[in-house]
Amino acid sequence: MTDLKQATVHIRPAKVEDVANIHVALLGIAETVGELHKMQSTPEDIRRDGFGDKPHFQVLIAEIDSEFAGMCLYFPIYSTWRGRPGAFVQDLFVVENFRGMKVGEKLLRHLARQVSGEGGVYLELAVDTGNVGAQRFYERIGMAHQADDQVHRIIGDALFAFATAKDFGDDT
Repeated sequence: MTDLKQATVHIRPAKVEDVANIHVALLGIAETVGELHKMQSTPEDIRRDGFGDKPHFQVLIAEIDSEFAGMCLYFPIYSTWRGRPGAFVQDLFVVENFRGMKVGEKLLRHLARQVSGEGGVYLELAVDTGNVGAQRFYERIGMAHQADDQVHRIIGDALFAFATAKDFGDDT
């Protein structure tokens, strides 16, 4: 391998052959934030939902000397207030021995160019409240915390119960 400080980061769209690396990266994120016990996705989920007939997300892969260095998993979003599209970054991961080489920044910059080239005007993401290192990274590259937004979520059994509950006067 070349000197890592001089190495070139190559970024490309993910292929189905990248599923194992993508899943390992997701496990790495879960471990970093102390939530590995909550990880439910499998490589098959990633294969089906990212590389099937109707992909639900896209992934950029970073490589250094053909070695997996990191990934950025995202999907398109739309702001009705801005009247413009953007991208939501669901997961950003850099392999530990490639950290400090701006791999994460390069992945996000690549995505920003792609989004702006397609008429988009913003990137958005959520950061685990305990992941202070990630928060500092995003602030350093200019992704400011938005104090006027809060995330609300309904998930799993609560979603299914809500979806199947009868409303007063609802005949559906």
